[in-house]
Amino acid sequence: MQTVTVYTRPMCAFCFRALSLLKKKGVEVTEISAAFDKTKRQEMLAKSNGKTTYPQIFIGDTHVGGCDELIALERDGKLDPLLNNG
Repeated sequence: MQTVTVYTRPMCAFCFRALSLLKKKGVEVTEISAAFDKTKRQEMLAKSNGKTTYPQIFIGDTHVGGCDELIALERDGKLDPLLNNG
């Protein structure tokens, strides 16, 4: 299974929803709280091509985007193949 990294911020409903979906699927997630850590926020911005919203989700080296994009992948049956094969 691919490594999954999610940049989050506290009290973010979209972050909670994305993490819940991934955990429900049994995915081990590396969660990085980036809202108040300048270094982590800059890391997120660099990896996501300047996206500033939370969460920012990465499966392996693939930038998925945010919660809406993750849910769309699940709805379209594309999330499991991405998690399993990359």
